[in-house]
Amino acid sequence: MSLSRPYETPDDRAAMHVCRFVGSVLLLLFISRIMDGSVASTEEILPPTIQKLMKGYNKYLRPFFGNNPVSVGMSLDIASIYTISEINMDYTATIFLRQRWTDERLCFDGNKSLSLDGRLVELLWVPDTFIVDSKKSFLHDITVENRLIRIFPNGTVLYALRITTTVACSMDLTKYPMDSQTCTLQLESWGYNVKDVVFYWTRGNQSVSGLDHLQLAQYTLEDHYTSESEAVYETGNYPKLIFHFKLKRSILYFILETYVPSSALVVLSWVSFWISQSSVPARICIGVTTVLTMTTLMMGARTSLPNANCFIKAIDVYLGICFSFIFGALIEYAVAHFCTLHQPNAANAYMYGQEMQEREDEMNGIITSIGSHALRARKREEMLSRVGDAGGPTPSDSKEEISSSHPQNRCTKCMAVTRRVVRCCKIENPHYIDNYSRLTFPLSFIMINFIYWIYYLYF
Repeated sequence: MSLSRPYETPDDRAAMHVCRFVGSVLLLLFISRIMDGSVASTEEILPPTIQKLMKGYNKYLRPFFGNNPVSVGMSLDIASIYTISEINMDYTATIFLRQRWTDERLCFDGNKSLSLDGRLVELLWVPDTFIVDSKKSFLHDITVENRLIRIFPNGTVLYALRITTTVACSMDLTKYPMDSQTCTLQLESWGYNVKDVVFYWTRGNQSVSGLDHLQLAQYTLEDHYTSESEAVYETGNYPKLIFHFKLKRSILYFILETYVPSSALVVLSWVSFWISQSSVPARICIGVTTVLTMTTLMMGARTSLPNANCFIKAIDVYLGICFSFIFGALIEYAVAHFCTLHQPNAANAYMYGQEMQEREDEMNGIITSIGSHALRARKREEMLSRVGDAGGPTPSDSKEEISSSHPQNRCTKCMAVTRRVVRCCKIENPHYIDNYSRLTFPLSFIMINFIYWIYYLYF
């Protein structure tokens, strides 16, 4: 015998949908009732002392509402500064922020403070403090939210938070990596102006602790201090506390990573000065290899720096100097080799000297013959003029003689100038170029290094 589902009419299905809807509504009402009961019974589960304090307490009104402003004292404990980014120009730090103020509505009898669960902060008024230049911040919540609430008998409230924040820091990288950066941590009130809330450091410069045990990768902490100010906006003046700290970059890493390799490449390029000029592959290989290696080193040194900036850094200047010396060594060989191809070698220096002497004598003879020819032309012109006075030569003959003398004078002057230029640019022995380079390149590099380090370290 098989069981069959009874036939359902459309009215039955509609009734079932209505029943389900009503059941869902009743369930929601029951859950909301339970939640309202739990909220309403929050004060009932508190100790009697806290119940007495919370009776008639309004967390939406600040202490001394309508009277004097609330004085909020602050102190910081720097747990770590573990990221300082030149690319993003910011730093990331974990801090313990402690705030103190007095709320006359929380006074009670006794001589001991009350430490409350951090979740009860929702029942109290707290300052609306925020970090001005923060890019990203979060409150630690493992295993619970890292908050602390402590109430003293005189109504003083201690409120502490553990925060990790990424704060912007404007950096001047002109002297990078020999630079010092001054960063700040600014605390302001978001909605309460100076007529409602006043901020102050609880212990002056000693209000910030934890810096003595701080270890940074590339920096050392040189100095730190605190200051109090007011932030002026269109909506009014707001209290502000500023913590300043100065960081000095450690240069040892960059000396080992960049300065020593680049200087070694410059010295390596000088090896070609002691290689014979006839060894073309060896000298070209050294020159091209050092140039390409220096280019790679320059590109690697900029990976940790902003891609777009409008200032030249100290490391860019040094790498540019090293690249110029390496490229200059390659150009030096090109010049020396070119002169070698157009000059005899040292073994034929005597024959070359004799040949040059003969060429000079030949050139002197040409110039002398041209000069004597010009002198004869002048004498002939004088004789013709005298004869012209007597017999009268034709004007066409005198013009031809004068026109022929002018090109000869111009040719003489051009030959003399050419001879002087050749004599000034003449290199008797191209091997002297390498000899001079062995001395001038190292001395110039040492002198420029001396000026570079003095300028960037002391100015």
